[in-house]
Amino acid sequence: MAEPLTPAAAALTPPYLAGLNEAQRRAAEAVDGPVLVLAGAGTGKTRVLTTRLAHILFSRRAWPSQILAVTFTNKAALEMRERLERMIGESAEGLWLGTFHSVAARLLRRHAEVVGLKPNFTILDTDDQLRLVKQIAQAEGINEQRWPARALLGAFERWKDRGLTPDKVPPGDRGELADGRALTLYRLYQERLATLNAADFGDLLLHNLSLFAARPDILADYQHRFRYLLVDEYQDTNVAQYLWLRLLAQGHRNLCCVGDDDQSIYSWRGAEIGNILRFERDFPGAQIIRLEQNYRSTPRILAAASALIAKNEGRLGKTLWTELNEGEPIVLRGLWDAEEEARWVGDEIEQRQRRGETLAEIAILVRAGFQTREFEERFITLGLPYRVIGGPRFYERQEIRDALAYFRLVHQPADDLAFERIVNLPRRGIGDVTLQALHALARSQRIPLTEAAQRMIETDELKPAARRALRDFLTALSRWRGRADTALHTDLAQEVLDESGYTAMWQADKSPEAPGRLENLKELVVAMAEFDTLAGFLEHVSLVMENTAASGGDMVSVMTLHGAKGLEFDTVFLPGWEEGLFPNQRAMEDNGRAGLEEERRLAYVGLTRARRRAYVSYAANRRLYGQWQPSLPSRFVAELPTEHLEVVADPGLYPRAAALGGDWSMGESFPPRPDLTRLGPLGRRAPILEARPAPAAGRELRRIGGFAAGDRVFHQKFGYGTVRSVEDNKLAIRFDKAGDKLVMDAFVEKQS
Repeated sequence: MAEPLTPAAAALTPPYLAGLNEAQRRAAEAVDGPVLVLAGAGTGKTRVLTTRLAHILFSRRAWPSQILAVTFTNKAALEMRERLERMIGESAEGLWLGTFHSVAARLLRRHAEVVGLKPNFTILDTDDQLRLVKQIAQAEGINEQRWPARALLGAFERWKDRGLTPDKVPPGDRGELADGRALTLYRLYQERLATLNAADFGDLLLHNLSLFAARPDILADYQHRFRYLLVDEYQDTNVAQYLWLRLLAQGHRNLCCVGDDDQSIYSWRGAEIGNILRFERDFPGAQIIRLEQNYRSTPRILAAASALIAKNEGRLGKTLWTELNEGEPIVLRGLWDAEEEARWVGDEIEQRQRRGETLAEIAILVRAGFQTREFEERFITLGLPYRVIGGPRFYERQEIRDALAYFRLVHQPADDLAFERIVNLPRRGIGDVTLQALHALARSQRIPLTEAAQRMIETDELKPAARRALRDFLTALSRWRGRADTALHTDLAQEVLDESGYTAMWQADKSPEAPGRLENLKELVVAMAEFDTLAGFLEHVSLVMENTAASGGDMVSVMTLHGAKGLEFDTVFLPGWEEGLFPNQRAMEDNGRAGLEEERRLAYVGLTRARRRAYVSYAANRRLYGQWQPSLPSRFVAELPTEHLEVVADPGLYPRAAALGGDWSMGESFPPRPDLTRLGPLGRRAPILEARPAPAAGRELRRIGGFAAGDRVFHQKFGYGTVRSVEDNKLAIRFDKAGDKLVMDAFVEKQS
């Protein structure tokens, strides 16, 4: 261990501390004992974490290998490592820095035998977990229609999030799921995972806890090793993560947790806000340092967000402030329905674009995924480029999962789920009967499917064609495994895809998606080149399932509020602030006050994503499940301080004003349209309801002849365009903003 700096040297302000405000510097330098840093939105928590790491290293309190720093995302871990290396001017090699799951996996591979695994165990993704649960449920005679695998897996995950192995689940937690047999299924699921030499994500922490309980000497070694522990986003930890951290911190007690209780929004995936709220009780003598100076948002945005979140009772409390100029008031807009809301947002974005604002600095944050449809359709009509963040991920695509199953089976012969996925892909004549026989033998002998297959091809139990196909498949697997020790892993991957016939299968496929799937397979091999080994790449894929949406060009971002955490934009639109939608009715029904407070934290997160301006909107009516439903403005709207609002229009009384005109009960096909002609409750124009006839349920198609190339036309969805060619009743039209489209003549109108 290096000697500490002399007092004279320590008195000098190191360059890495320059520029920190007083609270940030206190947080960076408070390295002894437990510390909770309450880092408000936009207060520079990543800088504080990185500076704290640099300070520990520069002051020679620890070597990199004696520091454990955990984050929730690989992106955050990478950013922290890059910042640290720039700050200290050298590599941070040896530092234990990564996500909870990656660090836990690293520990587990060192001591896998203690919990009944081998070091090369497979980490299953959700798709493989569901298939395994289905197999177990079917074998136990569970009605899949009544008790779907996803519901069973959800119960297993909740137990694991709480650090509960099957023998520790309390009797009161077993419930009626699967006719009261959920715990039995959980136990069988864990036994099957052990047989497969596999673990799921929840197991990584759970097995660590079992390891520490079974081997106190191993725990003591890591307690001694890690002199300093740092945790990012502590408010998002679940019980298992909390227990894991608390055990490791008992050695030196130099634990620093950074988080924001006002941004705890993930209870639905196991996060326990109580972890951060009881920090002082868990770690007596802990320092609490509040980061309250915001460097992101204007004073008006911060004032509105602070007033909103102050309504919550379950919080430690802090008040954000900033030295920035006052800025623009938050625009509050009430609209008639979701379609009108989308039109308004589109118009506002076009205005901002004309003023020089880039689309990449604009975001639409919705509470529920279904809200994006209206915005997508409107943006297509306007020709506004956009991206929906949170769509299908690269590693979740069918062809990628298939290829990975091949690679996993080459690397880990006991991976039954990979075996089952690709043993007959492409089709080899190995059908369900053969698979059932293999499963029966594997279960009875407690062996992997590959070993069961090897035994069965040496008997006459299978039909000759199936036996031959299975023998050829096992021979290929053996050949690929033999090549794994000598061939470059990217070359091996290409050989597996080609020799298995998988590439040829998609080459022969004539569907429109086939070329794209082949391109994805090529990209997969390219991605593998960034790793030294096949094992390293497979571990990466298992641990990294974050959104990697391409960001080519200048585009508006559309995403859920949950997906927006950690991001920031100049301009943020927050649509759909209506009771039942936001706050979400189900969240409140399921979790009562706790659910409401988490919804309010979600609103706080949404507002604090905005740097310069925020727009809040709500619709008086929204079509849900095919029916129009009137809605009240969210209670969160009333909690925004009026002195920081610009109320453009407020149809907040729509649902309560049926007496003013019109009859539009919940089941009616279309609500009456407002005429904004009088002042509303917030001092701005509000609507008088004016009933109008409901339109026909569908539009009757009619032939509109006489179109010719060169005609100017209008389409309700695509806007104005010019006819390029005519074939019967189909028109090829180049629309001004939507590009080339082929449409029926019945849906366009000729312009004079």
